[in-house]
Amino acid sequence: MSEKNANSNGRSGSSAQSGSARIVYCNCSYARVVPVETKNEVLSKLCASGVAFDSVADLCEMSSRKDPALERIAGSGDVRIAACFPRAVKWLFHAAGAPLPDAGVDVLNMREQSADEIVPLLLNGAAVNEVGA
Repeated sequence: MSEKNANSNGRSGSSAQSGSARIVYCNCSYARVVPVETKNEVLSKLCASGVAFDSVADLCEMSSRKDPALERIAGSGDVRIAACFPRAVKWLFHAAGAPLPDAGVDVLNMREQSADEIVPLLLNGAAVNEVGA
């Protein structure tokens, strides 16, 4: 679904950005630890919003390959990431040599939060929080 919407800069949706924060959606394709219903609903609502976002297959796999895209995400300023546990996401970036900054990062946990909780925070943000310890 998101591949059809991806434009030349690898972002899905329109060119309108949510505030100044970059949005990253992790599909957790290989680990399969996030409930399918939650992933599908978050992705569907992001696509319907018209807001630009990055959709990645699996942050765990990207970290194991030390994918340079992680450096671009970590260095892009404020970022909101829909994935799994904040601590795990923090260490995935660290293990890839692309540590997330201490501030300006909000990791939303699709393992424990509902799509109804996650999507408004991705799109509208609360104050962008620090990465959870």
